Amino acid sequence: MVLGVLSIKTISFLVFCVFAIAGLGYLLGRVTIKGVSLGTAGVFIVALLFGALLYNPLAEQLKVAGTTYVTNALKIVENLGLILFVTSVGFIAGPNFFGDFKRNFKSYIVLGLIIILVGGISCWACTYFDIKVYGRDAKEAAAMLVGLLSGSLTSTPAFSAAKATVATESLEAIVAVGHGIAYLFGVVGVVLFVQLVPKFSKANMENERAKLSENNPEQPSKLTGKEIELDPFGFCAFSLVAVIGILIGSIKIGNFSLTTTGGCLLASLIFGHFAKIGKISVTPSTPTLKNFRELGLMLFLIGAGVAGGAEFVKYFEWVYFIYGIIMTMLPMIVGYLFAKYVLKLNLLNNLGSICGGMTSTPALGTLISTAGTEKVAGAYASTYPIALISVVIVSQILILMF
Repeated sequence: MVLGVLSIKTISFLVFCVFAIAGLGYLLGRVTIKGVSLGTAGVFIVALLFGALLYNPLAEQLKVAGTTYVTNALKIVENLGLILFVTSVGFIAGPNFFGDFKRNFKSYIVLGLIIILVGGISCWACTYFDIKVYGRDAKEAAAMLVGLLSGSLTSTPAFSAAKATVATESLEAIVAVGHGIAYLFGVVGVVLFVQLVPKFSKANMENERAKLSENNPEQPSKLTGKEIELDPFGFCAFSLVAVIGILIGSIKIGNFSLTTTGGCLLASLIFGHFAKIGKISVTPSTPTLKNFRELGLMLFLIGAGVAGGAEFVKYFEWVYFIYGIIMTMLPMIVGYLFAKYVLKLNLLNNLGSICGGMTSTPALGTLISTAGTEKVAGAYASTYPIALISVVIVSQILILMF
């Protein structure tokens, strides 16, 4: 009974912390310097600070209920946020996704591959440098640097694949450390990039939205208004599609799976495209999707940020942080320039593809706000699967090379 009472108090306290982080994070996100703000990513910064300063004392105080209880609770918050966010993005992008993908699929595939290839090469170079200059053990250096790569690209699948490929538990722990160190700049770097590029290029957003609409014309709705709605807000349809997505994401082929993110994105894109089954609408209302998208992003950033902050402080080394910055910035810059000058993508398609190629969920939320249109989600959704598969394969190859 005592444990039960403590567990209820623990849950209440953790919920209190989630709302406190959200409130302070949104306040921080409103701070604007020369037109640039963190937006929802402010939640991530506050969550990181909370994790860095309070996570270990909190876990110690709550160890009666099991220290892992706090970690598990954070994973629940993070995964719930991912499901809400990605499923909403898929529904929003669905109506225009397949038409956009058909027109630009070669560009999306090439760009996704370029971004991950540059990330992989930079990871290999940093690993080689780390071994030669610092004399580190090759296996340990590779495990650390591949963990940094997955954190730089905020890629959970790459993180999981790297842990599954290394030979021992100690190397798994090193992969986790690298992921935690690089994750901070992996999130904030891409968020700032998609805001700064339009400002440095002095882009006229109204013109850029027009260009995006010309290349990605709005598809007519498949709904006539006579369909049967399962509930007024579309919660039922949303939930059913999320369940299907989770099941798809849980299918494993070797060490690879689409994960919850990829599964929910795929399922919601398909249902969003068809909009109905027979006379039954399977499309949630637009306000529902926008609210779920923002709520999901907030929860994801809190869950990932608190845990990441604790790892960041515990294992931080400047050289690893610099490696992480290189692995975040180089793929983005090369990808952006390649998309602009070789593929000739317009600015918003370019930046949407960068978010997808970097597998950056938070950056997409920021880009939607910066661009003032939901259509950028189409480029993200098109590039994301290519990058997802590529980064898993590249991570495994890098570990096996050393």
